[in-house]
Amino acid sequence: MGAVPDEELVRRIGAGDPAAVQAMVARKLPRLLALATRMLGDAAEAEDVAQETFLRIWRHASGWRRGRARFDTWIHRVALNLCHDRLRRRREWTTDELPEVADEAPLPDALPGDEERRVSQALQRIAPRQREAIVLVYYQELSNIEAASAMQVSVDALESLLARGRRALQAMLIGGDGDD
Repeated sequence: MGAVPDEELVRRIGAGDPAAVQAMVARKLPRLLALATRMLGDAAEAEDVAQETFLRIWRHASGWRRGRARFDTWIHRVALNLCHDRLRRRREWTTDELPEVADEAPLPDALPGDEERRVSQALQRIAPRQREAIVLVYYQELSNIEAASAMQVSVDALESLLARGRRALQAMLIGGDGDD
């Protein structure tokens, strides 16, 4: 999954090779879905983001040039921008009626030891930039340099976001602010 095979696929996609598109989707879809799902907390929206990311790859492949940015960094940036757009639209949604208050009780099918669900729920409640940093580094397994590049921040800023995000998650999960 190194840079050279990605670059070759991008070149072939830019030349209109449908097999290259299929190979790229097979290679990148699981990671893009995981990234978008963790950022948005909604699998259907994550699928839409992944699809739009692949459409942009297809549209812009012929213009992508090696050396400007690693291909993985570029697609992470595209997917993150699409996630941010969706999160922004959620905040901008207004209505004359007050929203129903969400029931904070655990779901009936939730097991008391379901840590992954608790972490996912807590992740949705921290600041979006902190969530983005945590998802890129811990779930997408990007290095700090790669994640900082994808987020368009310095490595120091990324490390600060990670530290604040970890503290916020810890407060929710250990400090009793969690969903248990």
